[in-house]
Amino acid sequence: MSPSTHARHEKPVAPSEAIEDYAKAIYALARRSGKPVGTSELAGRLGVAPATATAMLKRLDRLGLVHHEPYHGVSLTPAGEQIALEVIRHHRLLESYLSEALGMPWDRVHEEAEVLEHYISEELEQLIAAKLGEPHYDPHGDPIPGPDLSLREEVESRALEELEPGETGTFTRVSDSDPGMLRYLAERGIRPGTRVAVTGCQPYGGPLLVEVDGVEHALGGELARRMRISGKRRGR
Repeated sequence: MSPSTHARHEKPVAPSEAIEDYAKAIYALARRSGKPVGTSELAGRLGVAPATATAMLKRLDRLGLVHHEPYHGVSLTPAGEQIALEVIRHHRLLESYLSEALGMPWDRVHEEAEVLEHYISEELEQLIAAKLGEPHYDPHGDPIPGPDLSLREEVESRALEELEPGETGTFTRVSDSDPGMLRYLAERGIRPGTRVAVTGCQPYGGPLLVEVDGVEHALGGELARRMRISGKRRGR
């Protein structure tokens, strides 16, 4: 990548796949909660035993990639955050390339990118970004770190379930962790950038009724919680 004003720190080691996975997971969990990440929470996300996570965190602390205090959680150092953002950029660029250039369904690109993100070179990263026109967001609406690893602000949004009947907004983002959910949305032509109008809500926790391109759909509670919608609230 070309040099920029967002300085990259020297990496203390050539990060292994495991180090990149831990850095990315810590970054994602801390960004969601705004506080240090607990060992059990991190272990759950990575699918490892808490003891395994603790041993790895001690190693990352020695390498200067995290600040780890037992019983107080873990946070990334600037060097650790650099590694996290680098692999996130790789992942989201790969998702975009697989989707846009190769036509892979958006419910499959996450799994492929999880593997490839650890192995692409800086040159290939640059070529993919140039081919796609340096995209700002991946197919699921998540922001892609720039060439300098700066992360643009996410569009202000709220869960679809928070909208009331009569409100409209733009579908901006959804988690890529559930392929079945993504397939369900794709089959109904609902993707980031789609305008959504809430037409009703079934009682007793029933599905939310939404209109997309003149067609009404019933979206269950879990899906309505995960879909993020931008747009002004009613009366504002």
